Amino acid sequence: MGNSFYRDTWAEIDLDAIYSNVKSMKNHIGENTQLIAVVKANAYGHGDAEVAKTALEAGAEMLAVAFLDEAVVLREAGFEVPILVMGASRPADVKIAIDQRIILTAPSLEWLTEAEKNIQKGILSVHLKIDTGMGRLGVRTEDELLQAFKFAEEKPNVKIEGIFTHFATADELDTAYFNKQYDVFAAMAQKAADYDGVMIHCGNSATGLRFPEKLVHAVRLGISMYGLSPSMEIKPELPYELKEAFSLHSRLVHVKKISKGDKVSYGATYTAEKDEWIGTIPIGYADGWVRRLKESEVLIDGERMPIVGRICMDQCMIKLTSFKETGTKVTLIGRQKEECISVDEVAERLETINYEVPCTITLRVPRMFLKNKSIIEVRNSLFCGVKNLTDRP
Repeated sequence: MGNSFYRDTWAEIDLDAIYSNVKSMKNHIGENTQLIAVVKANAYGHGDAEVAKTALEAGAEMLAVAFLDEAVVLREAGFEVPILVMGASRPADVKIAIDQRIILTAPSLEWLTEAEKNIQKGILSVHLKIDTGMGRLGVRTEDELLQAFKFAEEKPNVKIEGIFTHFATADELDTAYFNKQYDVFAAMAQKAADYDGVMIHCGNSATGLRFPEKLVHAVRLGISMYGLSPSMEIKPELPYELKEAFSLHSRLVHVKKISKGDKVSYGATYTAEKDEWIGTIPIGYADGWVRRLKESEVLIDGERMPIVGRICMDQCMIKLTSFKETGTKVTLIGRQKEECISVDEVAERLETINYEVPCTITLRVPRMFLKNKSIIEVRNSLFCGVKNLTDRP
């Protein structure tokens, strides 16, 4: 195959930014606290294997994902470090976890009981989830926790290697509920500390950034590994600079001049108020650039220009300030010259959180991975492979 993709739309992942964000957190939490790199959801849309490799090079000791499938993909990619599945897995699938040396989350004693029935050989390693107030998964009382440990002590093929919880409001300035959850977890952790070798972790990115003294053994670094603040509310209080890793680009594939009164796109909702230059770029809602982003802006030659008309499945149109050559680069997320459109800006337009933006850019959009501002790999999921490139398309 002569090229790794054949469309003029792509995302760029700055692996140096990932590396820097991991290093900064490692320095912030100290050498005695481990860092678990959270690479679920294809590393929040950035690329799981590439991000995982970079995070480990920067000092992460462990990986975490949401589902067993994601962990298996990482094992098949050659990763040998411990991998924790933080979401619920089917008890019937524990054989896969044992064979692949994957740590599962035990959300209840009932789950442990069912899982143990499915163990044919080997040892099932789990982290016990504590529900301190998130309301998703986990045991809720000290009695349930002790029953789970007692069960594991009586079953040589089950090992509880850790306990953890998740805070619902660690990214909010009001810490009342955070403190309430922490107190519940601290009491539970005290019980678990009676068992040798149990890893205790409770901190997501926000907790690590704001309360490193409360992490116990490890931080689970998710959103901030990608250079994004856990919330806009705490962004002014961040202890170090985050470097945004994700950018999104396209190119003008068609440029035309339309006359006053001409319409653009479905529904004829945009009408030119005067003679205008209109450019078309090959990205649309099937790529995750959803229709709600109509009238948002892009960057061309370092200048902001608006999207006009409805965003189509595969294309959208830009109102140009002047004639531009086809092939001109268009930045939807990222920097050109002195102008920048951040993930946070796009999230604000969508009335959502920054987590959602890179996750919704579909795998139809190829990912370019950069180190030292040079492309080292391209992943195009449509071709189910990774190609090496020397030049930008």
